[in-house]
Amino acid sequence: MTQPDDMRIGDAERDAVASALHEHFAAGRLDREELDERLDATLASKTQGDLKAIVGDLPGSNGLPEPAPKTKHGHRHPHHAHHHGMPTRHHRPGAFSAFPLLLIVFTVVAFTGGVGAAVLAVLKVALLIFLVRAVVKAAQAARSHSR
Repeated sequence: MTQPDDMRIGDAERDAVASALHEHFAAGRLDREELDERLDATLASKTQGDLKAIVGDLPGSNGLPEPAPKTKHGHRHPHHAHHHGMPTRHHRPGAFSAFPLLLIVFTVVAFTGGVGAAVLAVLKVALLIFLVRAVVKAAQAARSHSR
């Protein structure tokens, strides 16, 4: 049986770790050079173990899926950690999912202005959401850094 660290990873896992690295950079735990090195290593990663080596020294959220809780017999419940091979996302209180908003924008604009206009509208709204989230995270990091 393959060890967890030897399990192959995909783009979703790499993206989650890259996002966590950006959060640690914003919190001041990594400088720009370290962030760039770790992002390069993340993009080149092939296994869970590769990703663990990149974020192992960082506290808190690291983008890696949490191991499934063990049962009283020492076995793991696969449905706690993954659903049909996909990692589950734990909903954070107050977290905002942009997908429903983007779907609504696309549908409304597609029917009124065509598919091309809908794609552009979704890209604009997604960029706006990204920028707002970045500003909020930067403000939170600055506030926590000043304490």
